[in-house]
Order: sequence, then C-alpha cells, then structure tokens
Amino acid sequence: MTASRPRPPDPAGAGTVPDFVRSLARLRQWAGDPPLSRLRALGGRTVTPDGDETDTLPKSTISHVLRQTSKLPRWDFVKAFVTACLRYCDYPPELIPGELERWRAARTALAEPPATPAPDAEEPEPPVMPAAGAPDQAVELLARRVAREEDRARKGLLGGYSIAPVSFGNDDLHSIGRFFSDLSPQRLLVVGESGAGKTVLAIELVLQLVEPLVTAGEPLRLPRPVVPVRLNAARWTLGSPFETWLAEQLVHEFGLAAEDAARLVRDRRVLPVVDGLDELDPEPSTGPPRRAIGLLAELNRYSDLSGRRPGAVVVTCRADRHAELARARVGLDNAARIHLRDLTIEQISAYLHARWPDGHPCGTHRDGIHAELSGAAGTAVHTALATPWRLMLTATAVESGADPAELLAADAAADPREAAARIAHRLLDSYVPAATELTPRTAGTRYQPEQVRAWLEHLAGHLRWQAATDRPAPGLTAIDIVPHLLWPIGGRRRIRALHALCCALLAAIAMLAFWAGSALDRPGDMRDGLDLEEGLTLALMAGWVGIATSLSLSSWPAAAGGRGNVPVRRRLTVGLLGVLVGGPAGVLGGLAGLALTGGEVFGPGYAVAAGAAGGSVLGALIGLTAAGRRGAERPTVSEAVRAEPVTLLGFGLCGALTGLPPLRLAQAGPVPLTAGVAGAFVLAFALGVVFKIAAGGWSMEAELAHPREALQRNPAIGVAFGLTGGVAAFLVFVMNQGVAASLACALVGGVTFGLALGAIAWCRTMIGLIVAAARGLLPLRLWTFLDWACEARLLRISGATYQFRHRELQDFLTDSAPDSGP
Repeated sequence: MTASRPRPPDPAGAGTVPDFVRSLARLRQWAGDPPLSRLRALGGRTVTPDGDETDTLPKSTISHVLRQTSKLPRWDFVKAFVTACLRYCDYPPELIPGELERWRAARTALAEPPATPAPDAEEPEPPVMPAAGAPDQAVELLARRVAREEDRARKGLLGGYSIAPVSFGNDDLHSIGRFFSDLSPQRLLVVGESGAGKTVLAIELVLQLVEPLVTAGEPLRLPRPVVPVRLNAARWTLGSPFETWLAEQLVHEFGLAAEDAARLVRDRRVLPVVDGLDELDPEPSTGPPRRAIGLLAELNRYSDLSGRRPGAVVVTCRADRHAELARARVGLDNAARIHLRDLTIEQISAYLHARWPDGHPCGTHRDGIHAELSGAAGTAVHTALATPWRLMLTATAVESGADPAELLAADAAADPREAAARIAHRLLDSYVPAATELTPRTAGTRYQPEQVRAWLEHLAGHLRWQAATDRPAPGLTAIDIVPHLLWPIGGRRRIRALHALCCALLAAIAMLAFWAGSALDRPGDMRDGLDLEEGLTLALMAGWVGIATSLSLSSWPAAAGGRGNVPVRRRLTVGLLGVLVGGPAGVLGGLAGLALTGGEVFGPGYAVAAGAAGGSVLGALIGLTAAGRRGAERPTVSEAVRAEPVTLLGFGLCGALTGLPPLRLAQAGPVPLTAGVAGAFVLAFALGVVFKIAAGGWSMEAELAHPREALQRNPAIGVAFGLTGGVAAFLVFVMNQGVAASLACALVGGVTFGLALGAIAWCRTMIGLIVAAARGLLPLRLWTFLDWACEARLLRISGATYQFRHRELQDFLTDSAPDSGP
C-alpha cells in the first residue's frame, strides 16, 4: 500500500444492514474490483460439518450476498471477504487484524441491540436463553422436536408422571432450570452414583429450559432463543471436533438440514447437555478413561459466541468415573459441580406413600419396606434403595407379587456395603420377571420370563461387542440398539455370506426375467457361438449381477431415513407435477428411440403413446417420493453420486439393457447401437440420481424417526427403484411378445431388481433376524418384542434407537450374556 492510498472504507458509519452490505461493496471497489474468482482463491478453504472441504467464498455466494442488502451477512463470510479484499491490494498483513476488528464491531452492533452498560468493569456472561436475536424456523423446529422427544423419554423412564425426589445441595429436581439459569458461566457438571437420577435430571433441565420456547404465543418470539439438546456422550468418537459432532447429532437425531445445524452450532443457538460421560470408556477400567478425557478436552475448548468466555454446556457423569478423572487431573473447566444426594428414609417413604396410597393393594408392603429400613440391617437396606432407580426396581418387584422381606433380607452382622450389593443383585434379578408379569401381551402368546431374559442377554452381549468394535458405522455404540445393525447377532460372516448368495439369486432372477421378457435369444441360439449383440447383452447382464452381489458384501449397509409426515394433498400435487413434466420428457425419449431404430420396430403413434405413458408413470412416482415442503433439505447431484456410485452404475447398466432390445430388433448398425445404449445408460443413471435426491436424507418436515422407520422405508424405496425400471422394461417387452408375459416379466424383474439393488439394508437385516431366530438367539418377531419391552420399561426409545431402561440393567444382563461375539 502506497503512502498516498486512502484507508479502507470504515464500516462504523453503517447504521442499517443495507448500509453495511454497501460498505462491503465499497471495500471491493476500494481494493480495485478484484474478480470473483480471485476473491474465491484468496478466501481459502473451510471444512464442513461432514468433513468435506469447500470454498469459503464461492463466487455465487459473493454475488448473492452483495445483492441481498436486506440480510446481514454471516461473520465468517465478512471475515473472509474483508481479508481477501485487503490481501488483493497488498494491504500490510500486520494491519489486517485491526481492520477485521472494525468490521466485527460494526456487524455486532447491527446484530445485537445496544446493551445497558454495567457499572462494573467486568461484565458477567449474559444468560444463554434470553440473548438477542430473531425468530428462526430451524430453532422452532428443533425446539419442538426436543420437547416431544424429551417428554417421550421422561415417560419411558418413569412409566408415568410420578418421580422419586432427586435433590442436590438445597435444591431439587423442580428448580434445576432456575439453578442453571443463575449460573455464570453457564457450565454445569452433574455427578451421582449409578441410578441416582442423572439422566432424569438432565431431561427435566431440558424440558424446563425448552418449555418457554414451545409455549410462546407466537413461535419463538423470545429474544435470541437457545435450544437445549440432550446428547448421548457414548456416540462421540475420539478425535472428533465437538462442534462438528454436535452439528452431526442435530442432523441425525433431530432431522435438521446440515446447513441449519452448522449455523445453529456456530451461532451458539444450541445448549449441549452431554449425558453419560462415564459411558464413553469400557468397564472395568484398564487405565485412564481416554475417551472421556478427550471429550472433556473438546468441551474445555468450546467457547461462547465472543470466543472470550467458556461456552454453555451441561455434562453428567457417574461418581466413580468422576473420581478417576479427578485423579488424572482432568475436569470440566469453569463448571459448577453438583452431586446428587442419596434418598433419605423420609424421601423413600414419601415416594412409596405417593405410589401406594392408603387402600392400595401394596399398602401393607409399603409398611413392610419401612420396617426393613428401620430394622437391624437398616443401613444395608437404605444403601441398596438410596437411588430412584433401585427404588423403582423394588416397587416393580413388589407390585408383581414379590415379598419385600425376601427381597430386602440382609445379615445385620455383615458389611453393609456387601449386604447392599446382594440386595441390589436380587432386585436386578427379579426385574425382568416382574416386568414380564406386569405387562402381558395384548395379542399373541404370552412371553415367558426366561425367554425375555435370554433375548435381552443376547442384546446386551451384542452391545458389548459393539462397544469393542472400531465403529465403522454410525450407531455402533455401547448403548444403542439400532434395528438395521442387529444382524451380526446371527453370526457376522455367516450372515454376510448368506446375504451375498441371496442377492446374487435375486439379481440372477431379475436378469432372467429381462432375458425372457425381451424374447430376443433362446438357449439353442448360442450353441454356435455368440455374435456381437448377444455378447453385449450377456456382458451387461453379468456385469449387473456382479455389481449387485458386490454391494451385498458391504460391511454396513445404510438404511436411508426418507421423508415423512408429508400431507397427502402435497404428495398428490407434486405427483401431478411429475406427470406434467415426465409425460413430455417421455415423448421426447420415445421419438429419440424411433429415430435410432429407423421406424423398424414401432411407429410414431407407439413412440408418442408409450413415451407419454412411461414418462408420466415415472414422473408421478418421482413426484410422490420427492414431495416435501419448500426449503426441504435434499442432497446435491454431486453428493448423491459420491454416496452411491456403485448403485448408480448398476442402475445405469439396467437402463442400457432396457434400451438394447429395440435396437437389436431393428438390426441397428454399430453407431446407432452405441448411441442408443449409451443414451439409455445415461438416462437410467440420471434417474437413479433423481431417486437418491428424492428419497435420501431427512426433509425439514420429517419428524423424529422411530427406531424402525428407516428400515421400514428401505424396502419400499428399493421396490420403487425397481418398478421404475419395470415400467420401462414392460414398454420394451411388449414390442416382441404378449401383454401378459411382458407384464409378468416386468413385475418379477422390477421387484427383484429393487430388492437386490435398493433394499440392501433390509435384506441383510431380515436374513440376520431369521438366522438369529433359528438359533434361538432372538424372537422371530423381534420388532414386536422390542416395542413390548419398551412398554414393559425394560427398554426405552431414545431418538432413532432403542436402549436398555438403565445402564445398570444392561451391565447386569451383559455379565450373564454368552461370551462369544457375532
């Protein structure tokens, strides 16, 4: 910069958002109007939440931001844009930080209303919930889903609304929201023994903080609302940046668009409540808890929006794991710590009296439990029942008919802790039979306690195996029971081999249906050798079978979430739009086929009619699948291709096969044959991309997934894939044989094609379930059992997964589970 060159434009005079945006445009002019491509290069690269690198200043983004004067640009854009402009004109590097601070201050003044100056020089951190900001659709969506999910989790844990008193210091569960809001900084570590109510307290905190967001008169008219989100710490992987992982959890667990999730995390519109720090590392400990230490290091680096203060966060941890971390001199910096107290005898009595009031059939047992607490072995009994979880175990066992005197029997001369451990073992041992007795099936044969115990032990053993793996697939944690990841229970190698065999059989059936439907070749025609067209046909068929079989060998097939809760009218409207677009496109395709075949196989009338019919059906199916409200997240073309390249290649090969018969019937020359096959390949490949975009991922209107929802949609989406090809195949088959035979071949080929290529996760899961049931490891109707187990409060639903009702129950059953893993 020369001495005569004026200073850069000062953004401090921008009193409105349009003025601020115009200041950015003036800065670009001052810098010499650098080309957009040069600004993109100088802006550098950034890493997205899914780990991909992208330009910080894409040309389209720069142009859009500078034109849209009504919206305040994000700070990361402003920072990159100002830096790029200054670098372009060789502005002294040592002065750039000062210029950035001027732009940051000007933008902050527009983003937040002026605060009343505090008398003290050092201002405390403002509360998380009432910070400044504007209503945000993504925040509203997240708050609604969090409220419903946590309400479901609370009822699943409690079995209703009554709750044992959880207390800490001079406060209790009902005041946790107020207690947290008064903290500065808002960082809280909750410590307690196993079963002390840490998860219940975390749920109650989330519900108390999110309630004002979902009960406002208009959606989220509070100033800059922040949504509390409870996260399972066990789902964090060592080495993952916390903010990236947090954004991924918002996408996978709550269905937010990736861009919205990253924005909310970046703008600190999310309060992470990390539940179960102790569940990150295996038990018993073989050394320092490395993963818990790693997560705490990430949380200690997590700052607020200014970057000068620690970010708001809540963490729960079991007392013994917290002691291990303390010995390793690791903790949650700048956090208030509360320790959940054991229940007093008065609190236990009050809970039992509320659960079994006077006149209740278990009222006499209530007095019996109180007598045990006051007896000679009362210390051991109180130690065993001092947590809400153990108290619930006792109440469940007594309500099923157990004698509290036998459950709570203890030797008064024995060590109280050892006697309490024996009582706890009896309570856990009695829980599965008690829950089975209290929750009979409404339909079908009644489950037997020994059956339920054996099935749960195998599930617990599978979770032990999941915890020991390198976790190559999302969902393989120590606590999450994911339906489409349960297939290894039947034997991992065995299931993968059977799946490959089954998929090869389905693929072969699909190709045989195509071969029979096209009616071009007969087995006897190939005895004298293959000509070019026959060889091409067989090569394409063999290639497709090989692709389908190779896909079945993948380690962890993924089940797409799909789109849900789309109104019927919306689906019909978009389906009709698909017909209006697909019909003319199909006519063009039919006329192209007419030109390539020279009119030797079908005439103009058939080309128009068949093209319109086929295009309309395909357009309607795509429209019905892709229906969603405006702004719904959908993968881009490049993302769809990167996600499923081999599947799309198989889809393209099927298109090439479908386009080959008319060309062979017309005896087309090499050039038309090549052009027709290549065009059909490209068209089918593009159709596969459209289906991936239409059916893959969550949309903005999708609500929280049931654990089986993705798996249930997988075969439907796969068959839809196949039937789209079946429609095109039928229109080809009918050229050379009757309608009935063509329809039969198209249906068989379409369904088997869809199952082999589009429903891989469902096929793998069904095969694994059948094998596991045949070996007596799981019930054949596993989904019915899992839902019943949630009703019996043996399991619970957490977002899109099942979990055991309590980690102590899981560990108890794991100790009894077979040692052999999948």
